[in-house]
Amino acid sequence: MKKFKKGDVVLVTAGKDKGKTGEITKVFPKRDSVVVKGANMYKKHVKPTQNTEGGMVSRERALSTGKISHVKDGKQVRFAGKKTV
Repeated sequence: MKKFKKGDVVLVTAGKDKGKTGEITKVFPKRDSVVVKGANMYKKHVKPTQNTEGGMVSRERALSTGKISHVKDGKQVRFAGKKTV
């Protein structure tokens, strides 16, 4: 059963971005992690190419699903998924 899906609004509960809220942009079920928009940012050095300019680019890294929780009406909530028989 998948607990988080793309488009869900979540709250970061651990790490350097604790307290930030954002939308899930990517889900990695095998690694049990997700990418949250605006959270867990890092700088990447990019070489210039014919089409793009070089420099430092900010990107999001994946977060473990244990470090996030669902948000409803601005408050942290628990999620109980339905079991299918």
